[in-house]
Amino acid sequence: MKTNEGKNARRVKRSAALTKEDAEHLKMSVLTEAQRYYDNAKNMLSEKGGKNDDYYTDAKYVKTACGTAYCGVLLVLDGFIRLKGNVLPRQGRKNIDYYLANIGHRDRKLLDYVQTAYHILHLTGYYDGELNCRIIQTGMEQFEKIIRHFDLRC
Repeated sequence: MKTNEGKNARRVKRSAALTKEDAEHLKMSVLTEAQRYYDNAKNMLSEKGGKNDDYYTDAKYVKTACGTAYCGVLLVLDGFIRLKGNVLPRQGRKNIDYYLANIGHRDRKLLDYVQTAYHILHLTGYYDGELNCRIIQTGMEQFEKIIRHFDLRC
């Protein structure tokens, strides 16, 4: 039995077209919610992270803040993909490869921001528990850039 898996593997799925009003509403709700995630992560770092020289002192809150910030990044990426249309199909849960594939062929600058945010906020901050303030701050700056970029490009 022959299958067409190879041909269908990269088939692009057209999402339902958004009206201009729906697109603007989606953009504003994504920006509002992303800013809320950013503010929550920033507050957690400043209020509960406990800073001693160039290092945070409480890994639990730093990990939580990084996880919150990364969830905000994913929120923005979902909005970007929805607004740009032509979504590549996914197999099971979304993962970083899904986002990179859907963004990579549309916006190289956003792709660079996302890769940096993924490595710093998700892997280094959330999973590894990095406590260096400068490193975590760089990840938060990438999140800010992603929000600004989304606002300008969508």
